[in-house]
Amino acid sequence: MRELLEAVADGSLSPAEAEAELNGYVTGEAGRFDAARQQRRGIPEGIFAAGKTAPQVVALAETALETTDRALITRADDAQIEALESSLLDSFPDATLERWSTTVLVRTADAKQPTLDATVGIVTAGTVDGPVADEAAAVCRDAGVTVDRVDDVGVAALDRLLDQLERLREADVLLVAAGREGALPTVVAGLVDSPVIGVPVSSGYGHAGDGEAALAGMLQSCTILSVVNVDAGFVAGAQATLIARTLDDARS
Repeated sequence: MRELLEAVADGSLSPAEAEAELNGYVTGEAGRFDAARQQRRGIPEGIFAAGKTAPQVVALAETALETTDRALITRADDAQIEALESSLLDSFPDATLERWSTTVLVRTADAKQPTLDATVGIVTAGTVDGPVADEAAAVCRDAGVTVDRVDDVGVAALDRLLDQLERLREADVLLVAAGREGALPTVVAGLVDSPVIGVPVSSGYGHAGDGEAALAGMLQSCTILSVVNVDAGFVAGAQATLIARTLDDARS
């Protein structure tokens, strides 16, 4: 305790960093950030931007960078991303910011980039499923997993999938995102011997077109696969990363 207080007093440790050391989380006006989740769970806390104001998202991202040297923001709109780009890079001029659709990953120069000896294949049925797959890919890349992305191989033209089959079979884990009736993960899982995580996407229309049909189809799959919630790219990426970390431990 005394060492923490002395570090805050001499400026080598910020109050937020000290609070994270003591409590595992930091409390601010925008909420509590779980700075210890990486150590406790193996996956850092993501900042879910939907429903938050741009200043709230920026405040949480600043806390994340100050305490963990990285911030992963999901479901961000253009206004929130613009605020992140302007505010964060002013506060942390050495930081790098990467954006994939509605997902943003920011790292300071002190962020340690891990490397895992594992490959996650991320597959989409169509281009419209891309933002959910982007979210999953960001989680995997941040953890040091090699990501092999295969897009637009939906079952409406099965040859597109079969052309990529050998490539898919080389992945240690496959994450397959599909909307409409959600058939692609079932087909993929019947052709490979690696774990498959199905991600239903709300990219359909009409009856059950909000992802409900895709979710039901994957839950009723006659091939073996795991299924996350509709549009849950972050969860799918985190689950794939935990599997990849177990494989990396075994290989090392």
